[in-house]
Amino acid sequence: MERRKFMRGVLAGGAAAAAAASPAVALSAGAAAGAAAGAPGGDRAYMVGLLQKMADPVLANMARGELKKKFALELSPTWDGRDPGVAYLECFGRLIAGVAPWLALPDDDSAEGRTRKRLREQALQSYTNSVDPKSPDYLLWKGPGQTLVDSAYFTNALMRAPKALWEPLDATTRQRIVDEVKSLRRIEPPYINWMLFAAMNEAFLLSIGEQYDPMRMNVAIRKVNEWYVGDGWIKDGEAFHFDYYNSFVMYPMLVEILEVLAKANGPFWNGKPADLLAQAQKRMQRYGEHLERFISPQGTFPPIGRSLTYRTAAFQPLALLAWRKQLPASLPEGQVRAALASVHKAIWSEPGNFTKDGYLTIGFAGHQPELGDWYSNNGSMYIAASSFLALGLPADDSYWTSPAQDWTQKKAFGGKKFPKDYHVSY
Repeated sequence: MERRKFMRGVLAGGAAAAAAASPAVALSAGAAAGAAAGAPGGDRAYMVGLLQKMADPVLANMARGELKKKFALELSPTWDGRDPGVAYLECFGRLIAGVAPWLALPDDDSAEGRTRKRLREQALQSYTNSVDPKSPDYLLWKGPGQTLVDSAYFTNALMRAPKALWEPLDATTRQRIVDEVKSLRRIEPPYINWMLFAAMNEAFLLSIGEQYDPMRMNVAIRKVNEWYVGDGWIKDGEAFHFDYYNSFVMYPMLVEILEVLAKANGPFWNGKPADLLAQAQKRMQRYGEHLERFISPQGTFPPIGRSLTYRTAAFQPLALLAWRKQLPASLPEGQVRAALASVHKAIWSEPGNFTKDGYLTIGFAGHQPELGDWYSNNGSMYIAASSFLALGLPADDSYWTSPAQDWTQKKAFGGKKFPKDYHVSY
């Protein structure tokens, strides 16, 4: 009953009241109404409104140096006792990595364009505050090992949108970022997905012409390829985990690190970065086919494995492939867009996903703190923004304008023809 009331309130109206409150809220309400009415571009309007809802409180407050003041922390019931201050780096780093492609779109005078420009300006000021020791929102760069993890999302965003987020920064801020990132070499990553976090930071340094450590990149690439078990799946270290870490970390970071290495023609003993990149992309496409088949006719998906509270971040590879225009031929754009929109509506229609102040809570579909892992806090939840990468495509791109198509399970359970699925050898 609570969910139905919430959805009626969001989709049925209130746009005029929202407009009186603020342009930002008005865009979110208008987006939801447009999506409900089946208006042209409804899926995009819905996604923009949802991402804006997620980003607004974080970027607005951090730009003022008030994120730590306003963002009340929620820790998992099984919290391991590490410095909770790392939550602010998790919150900003993970959010900005997902928002970056959208912020990189050119300015225009639409409601979306004006909102995007405002959020970009706030993001730039947030980056400045994040590395300014005098700012109340100076992040926990001297903190525990978790700092390495979330620094990689922080730098990944700068790689995803260099002209929008890196080049406009003043020289002092850019140097501070470089210094903080290099200082994290003091942290030795374990032989699990963490190796990619260290490699991502080195890829960032390489991308901006800074001195970088090729060993931290190349060993991570080699280990991930050694962990490949076939049919698009990668182990996380020596053990196979049936979870979404191929989505959260393995494929997106492997591919984006290799993109930088291939572009720079960096050294890789007994291997060619361009060939490794092509292989990783092909395997990610195969994994993307599995992800698409996980989506039920109602937009739900299996609640499996660690870090389940990362919600829609489980579909980051599909969003990344869409943004890069690299979806496999088996996954038409209109089909993927419709499937991902259904996933977001299934998860984000639950009112408990957000606090009364607009921040994310710990949970999967709503506020479910008992699902938090020992490393989970509400800042961790902002990795969900990575499922919005396709918003980096402009509104007139074919991804957004192609007719919606039923996705695989919707066809299968609707008695329609759908393609068979077989193991692949690459």
